[in-house]
Amino acid sequence: MDNNKEILLTEEGYKKIEDELEFLKTVRRKEVAERIKVAISFGDISENSEYDEAKNEQAQLEERILKLENMLRKAVIIDESKVDLSVVTIGSIVKVKDMDFDEEVEYTIVGSAEADPYEFKISNESPVGKALLGRKVGDVVEVEVPDGIAKFEILEIRR
Repeated sequence: MDNNKEILLTEEGYKKIEDELEFLKTVRRKEVAERIKVAISFGDISENSEYDEAKNEQAQLEERILKLENMLRKAVIIDESKVDLSVVTIGSIVKVKDMDFDEEVEYTIVGSAEADPYEFKISNESPVGKALLGRKVGDVVEVEVPDGIAKFEILEIRR
């Protein structure tokens, strides 16, 4: 990831990152510190697997904290009240008809840091997200996906 790149987030996404960061700093740090303390009480740390595991967990935790802090520093919050509903933009909820499977799907277009395909939140940088951006209701979009070409008709754009 480009270190100077803005990170686009919805308000909900920003809040989720803030909440995770707060949890990691207040709850998880204490838990890991306690595990290290207990492991040290077992004696010789040079051959102490509990100590090694706890120190590795601490390193991973601190790395995650730094990553989240960096994301918040570079975050640009999308003002969803100003989302243009005439075209697909970041922050849009887009109802499309998958023409290959003849089914309707709703995607929320978000920044890459917030993407979660299981919740149908797709990144503006993903092939489908990129193809939908700037398009209008009624447009048919063809997207190259791993299985070939997917065709979507845009049915609705909302916030």
